[in-house]
Amino acid sequence: MPVKGGTKCIKYLLFGFNFIFWLAGTAVLAIGLWLRFDSQTKSIFELESNNTTFYTGVYILIGAGALMMLVGFLGCCGALQESQCMLGMFFLFLFIIFALEIAAAIWGFANKEKVVEELKDFYRETYDKRSQPAARETLKAFQLALDCCGLTGLLEQQFTDTCPKKTMLESLSVVSCPAAIDDVFNSKLNVIGAVGLGIAVIMIFGMIFSMVLCCAIRKNREMV
Repeated sequence: MPVKGGTKCIKYLLFGFNFIFWLAGTAVLAIGLWLRFDSQTKSIFELESNNTTFYTGVYILIGAGALMMLVGFLGCCGALQESQCMLGMFFLFLFIIFALEIAAAIWGFANKEKVVEELKDFYRETYDKRSQPAARETLKAFQLALDCCGLTGLLEQQFTDTCPKKTMLESLSVVSCPAAIDDVFNSKLNVIGAVGLGIAVIMIFGMIFSMVLCCAIRKNREMV
């Protein structure tokens, strides 16, 4: 017997939540694959470097995106088909993602300085190899993304094409890339934290809705 009344409303709310979650997972996976295989960034994976921060981040994005798509699919199908098994699996996977998000947030805040230094070291290693084609492409992608140029805000004439295009006046105030990395982590950390908190709250509601729907489905089947 299909669920009725307020539970039916929860059913479609859960479906909508999971459809958005699936779309978000698709976007995360697409960004990860783009960073891995785009012509400007795939050269990073060709560099010989002891720094694995970027590599790890990209593969985490790919894995997280794939897991989010799976969870969204389970939630959508579980809600529409009123399947206790799928809803149970959805709850389990969502709880795992929630726990991983909390762990990642704690680790990120505890190791912020280490992450910043590793990114700076990675940039310096790339900068030192700037005469190599692969490193040059990586340097360009890095500097365009952060809107910075070189270790001091300047770069040799033959490498200026790797820096963001600026007018004569704007070029006088170009920031160095180490300073840009510091700025991203110092000024954007609160925004990142707020977004993460918002996602965590949405996940909690998703878990609550799935359990309410699962219990309603079980109750309906016991009444038949």
